[in-house]
Order: sequence, then structure tokens, then C-alpha cells
Amino acid sequence: MAYASWVLVCREGRCPPIQILDTYTPRQTSKVYAADGRFVAEVGLERRTLVKIAEIPKLVQDAFVLTEDKRFYRHAGIDWIRVPGAALRNLRAGSWEEGFSTITMQLARNVFPDRISREKRGLAGLVRKVKEAKVARAIESRYSKDKILELYLNQINLGNGAYGVETASQRYFGKSVHELNLAEAATLAALPKAPARYNPRRFPERAIQRRNTVIELMRRNGAISDADASLAKAYPLRLGSKDESGETAPYFVEWVRQQLDDKFGARLYEQGLKVFTTIDLDMQSAAERALENQLRAIEAGKYGKFPHPTYEQLAARAANGDETATPNSPYMQGAFIAMDPRDGSVRALVGGRQFEDSKFNRATQALRQPGSTFKPIVYSAAIENGRTPATILVDSSITFPQIGNSWTPRN
Repeated sequence: MAYASWVLVCREGRCPPIQILDTYTPRQTSKVYAADGRFVAEVGLERRTLVKIAEIPKLVQDAFVLTEDKRFYRHAGIDWIRVPGAALRNLRAGSWEEGFSTITMQLARNVFPDRISREKRGLAGLVRKVKEAKVARAIESRYSKDKILELYLNQINLGNGAYGVETASQRYFGKSVHELNLAEAATLAALPKAPARYNPRRFPERAIQRRNTVIELMRRNGAISDADASLAKAYPLRLGSKDESGETAPYFVEWVRQQLDDKFGARLYEQGLKVFTTIDLDMQSAAERALENQLRAIEAGKYGKFPHPTYEQLAARAANGDETATPNSPYMQGAFIAMDPRDGSVRALVGGRQFEDSKFNRATQALRQPGSTFKPIVYSAAIENGRTPATILVDSSITFPQIGNSWTPRN
């Protein structure tokens, strides 16, 4: 039965041709820059910057290998030592819950998601696992371990919209992968198991606990000394600022992305374009701080009792596992936009309080009455036509005749 499955699983071209990897280049992101040329963010379906294996420190390589596949350099695509135990646990569970995937098998399913399904249960789950294994063996027969590891470390999903170790390093720590220390390398290597669960920005305590597990694995396997392990476990979680990690102005970046998508389509997500915008990063940071400070002041009761759950209360409940505190939980929101009156260019834009919780852009998508925000436009039109701030106008009722009707403005 097992032999038949192995022989037939790839018949009639049902497995992907692995020679594609000879020229395989994962999608790269387009880069968005501010008016002064400073980097703002990446735009793409998968945010990724490619690096060669020689540019990835051995410390980072060891962290991933020892966490995901410690016999990577000793097997030919399948770690047979892990198979019996995993198979027994999967039989008890009734699905392929217990992984024995090697780095090469993970690479196979990540590079060829349209040819290797994600199904875990039943016959489909078995076929998926056999197909993964056979493709992994084919990859190992054609490519060196360094090439396989390079492809894997550039392909892997590491959460927070980051694919590959270079982009993840930038987004979490605001630095290139070759600058990471041991604790930071272990933090990245902790993510493939569950990128959302161990996201250090959202769950720092959970991320540190998992990071220290990776450090201990490295110590036990002789990759680091006892002293280095102790220092790394005690190292505080120091994440990069939004400016450093390319998470500035997410609502503005998404607004720009939508416009670029209409104009360039797939090129935006595949060809690594450079996009220069009108945003002023200093003004943007000031706008974000001012809006957040005002919203917190309202929640704190500065202008009267605030009867609703605050953002901090909902965030604390979510961090403690309260499933009722979902990302869509209602909390006070706000928006801000600053435009250059000379040419209409957008200099700062804030569409909400937390982009990850709510991607609805209140600055560009919310249909609201302009209210007093329209007064500067009225005043500028008046001044342009010879009036001054001291000009007195009669504010009596007026009616404009129209075809078949008339209109009397109110208020």
C-alpha cells in the first residue's frame, strides 16, 4: 500500500516540476518612500526582500535548522527517525496534526501551494504528505543543502506580513538580518510554528517564552555555549520603532497601494517598484501622536465621563485570551488628514487607531458631513475674492430658484 502510494502519487504530472527552482524568484515587494526620500513601507502580497545564504549569519541558520529540522544536513528530504512517532500520534488524532515535515518538505508546499494542498484529514491528508515527501526527495537530489536553506529562509512566512528572514528582521527589529544577535535570531526562528501566536509585537511574553525554548535547543545541540544561552535568555525584547521597521502610516500606505493597484496591477506585487509619495514623516508622526493623545484624553474622562470600554481595556482583555474582545470590538476611533493647500498633496493621513484591528480608512472611506472642516475652504475663497477676515456679511435666509423647484439652505 505504502509503495503503491509512493509510486502513483506523482503520476501524470500531479507533482510540480522541481526544475522550476533553477530560476525561481519569489515575489518581491515594492518600496514606498516619503517626500524627502526616507523609506516608509513595503507594498506587496508577500512582503519579502531576498538575501543570499552567505548574507545570513550562521547563528540565524542554526536557529532555524535546530528548531525546524535538526537532522537537516543528515537526511535526503525525509527525516525517517521522526516518521514512526508522528504517524502513531496522527493515527490517534485522525488527521495529520503531528508534523514530521523537514525544511525541504516545508519548502515544497510553500513554493508549490497550488500543486500541494493544505488538507490534513483523511485520504487527502495522506496524499498531501506523500506528495510533499516525494517532491522533497526530488529537490534534495537536484540542489545543495545551502541552496535549499536559502530558498526556505527567503520563502517562509514569519507573521506580521513578513516573508523571509530579511523582511522579518526589518519589520520586527528595524535592522538587517546580518545585524541580529542571538536572542533576536531565536525570536525569528520561534515564529514558523505559529506566526500569529508568537508575534512579538502582539504577544511579547509568549514570544519571549518561545524564544527561550529555541535558545535552549541551540544550547543542547552545541550551537551556542551555556554562557551565551544564559545571556540571550535574559536579553530584553527590543523591537524596532515603526519608522525603523517599515510600519509607518499604514492607512496612507494602503490608500497609495489601492491607487497603484489600479494603475500597475500585478507589476506592483512582483517587480519591486520604487514609489515616491508626498507624505512628510515628521508631520505623520506628530499627527498620530496628537490623535492618540486626544482619544486617550476623551477615554480618561477629560471632557466628561466616558461610558464605553476603552482601547486599553479591550487590548488587555484580548491579550489575556478573552475571545469576546475581538479585533472588531467597538472602541473610540478617530481620523486625521493634512494637505498642502498649494497643490493638494497629502502630507499626513491617519485613518484609524490600529490598522491591524480595523483596516477601514476613516480619512478616505468614511462618508461624513464635513462640518466646520469646510470653513477654511470658504474663508480662502472669500479672501481670494477680495474679502478680509473683518468683512461682515448679512446672514439672513436666502432662496435659490431652480428649474421646477427652489432651494433654501439651512444652518
